[in-house]
Amino acid sequence: MPTVPNPYRQDLDRNPANHVALSPVVFLQWAADVYPERVAIVHGALRQTWAQTRDRARRLAGALAARDIGEGDTVAVLLPNTPPMIEAHYGVPMTRAVLNTINTRLDPATVAFILVHSQSKVLVVDREFSAVARQALEINAQAGHPAPFVVDVDDPEYQGPGDAIGSVGYEDWLAAADPGFEPRLPEDEWDAIALNYTSGTTGDPKGVVVHHRGAYLNAMGNVLSWSLPRHPVYLWTLPMFHCNGWCFPWTLPAVAGTNVCLRRVDPELILPLIREHRVTHYCGAPIVHSMLINAPQQLKDGIDWQVKAMVAGAAPPASMIEGMERMGWEVTHVYGLTEVYGPASVCVKQEAWDELDLPGRVDKNGRQGVRYQVQHGLTVVDPETMQEVPHDGETMGEVVFRGNIVMKGYLKNPKATEEAFRGGWFHTGDLGVVYPDGYVKLKDRAKDIIISGGENISSIEVEDALYKHPAVLACAVVARPDERWGETPLAFVEVKADRKPSTPEETKALADELIEHCRAHLARYKCPREIRFAEVPKTSTGKIQKHALRAQLGSAGAIGT
Repeated sequence: MPTVPNPYRQDLDRNPANHVALSPVVFLQWAADVYPERVAIVHGALRQTWAQTRDRARRLAGALAARDIGEGDTVAVLLPNTPPMIEAHYGVPMTRAVLNTINTRLDPATVAFILVHSQSKVLVVDREFSAVARQALEINAQAGHPAPFVVDVDDPEYQGPGDAIGSVGYEDWLAAADPGFEPRLPEDEWDAIALNYTSGTTGDPKGVVVHHRGAYLNAMGNVLSWSLPRHPVYLWTLPMFHCNGWCFPWTLPAVAGTNVCLRRVDPELILPLIREHRVTHYCGAPIVHSMLINAPQQLKDGIDWQVKAMVAGAAPPASMIEGMERMGWEVTHVYGLTEVYGPASVCVKQEAWDELDLPGRVDKNGRQGVRYQVQHGLTVVDPETMQEVPHDGETMGEVVFRGNIVMKGYLKNPKATEEAFRGGWFHTGDLGVVYPDGYVKLKDRAKDIIISGGENISSIEVEDALYKHPAVLACAVVARPDERWGETPLAFVEVKADRKPSTPEETKALADELIEHCRAHLARYKCPREIRFAEVPKTSTGKIQKHALRAQLGSAGAIGT
């Protein structure tokens, strides 16, 4: 039988009238066209409109183009959550170059590695981080690596130390640039838009490459999954260097929202900003929300509307979800990684959950949930056989993603890319279960499972029990070597200010109280054998650094039974 041509593929080709590569750059164009005078950015005394933001982004693109920066080039920035960081998310991709947002908490050696590995040709640096940048550049110069062109940002809201180290100031650079630069959309929406380095605990960080299509889709996914209205007021508690701020720099112009900038996460700064600007939305790791829950009441006075919060990172403790409910704020739980553009799943609330009691709602909302509408697949599999685990809420496996908001791969690291995509899925390294309703819940990182006497203990489950105690502000549970059991749980606990013990007797009493509290909520073998009171180390995005805690296991200050 002769093959019949598909009529829907005949004489119906792509052309400039019916196909344009997807890129989030178009959202800025839209906001500036439709709401040119609406405030886009608030930063101290600054009020910058969407038209002004587009013009400044085009000037940044023009300044870069004047230095022959374009397709295949990398532009690095070492910036806090300030207007230049937002402008970089548009000005850099307007030239078809790739934006590399560097974690501002990194040490000079790591920054030096990133600049070389990414072959960054331009570095835009805020004065607060000039000392780290200078040391990084010196490390590379001593090794014979070429230096990028350095641009200084002197933010008027920053009053601390730091010298100019570059060739030109950011404002002067933009002032001299072409204001009529015509943005260049990518030829292929699969082209890279950003490069984000993961903070590995061993070895060099890996460069996660994401594309225009994924950034566009995840920006839309944020709108859909959070039911974002037109003109939200969004406070930047989440670092924009982290997964490009979960794509929210590209999300906000799609709904003509307002960016309220914030250089430093501090309840004494956050809560007054929420009140002054009537902030409607913000994002952060669980510790950020816990800080606000435990802030003095006088800081919250006058906030008489429902603020909507998005939480991600580690599994949020039940006490955090409960605390947000009691404040009258609505929390949406999302889950993702740098490799999936930030959030790629959401715990979609069901109407039936409203009928549950508070513990029931907390239990439902504590799950990582279901895939974003713009993601194709999310499930849990046996990592060896790649078979999906039963949807019983009990059988543990590895959480995997696939779809349009999964990275292109790791820059210059084909081996790591191949391993991450083994079996046609992106492997997260997180362990979880699937419930009968299809919702996924994390149980632990593969490396954080504690195996005691042959039994698997989820450190997250133990932490969740600890968080139910009113004295606990933050905690982390790690494995402690044990001659008899192989490993046993050890808990590092950060205590709320009003419950801090002041004597050895009070310290032991509180440790005993916490262990007994865990025994009331968990099987005895899962409970910590030891409690250490200390500030729990965290990354700049609020994630608890368990690798740092494991390094402290030989330290003093342990109370156990």
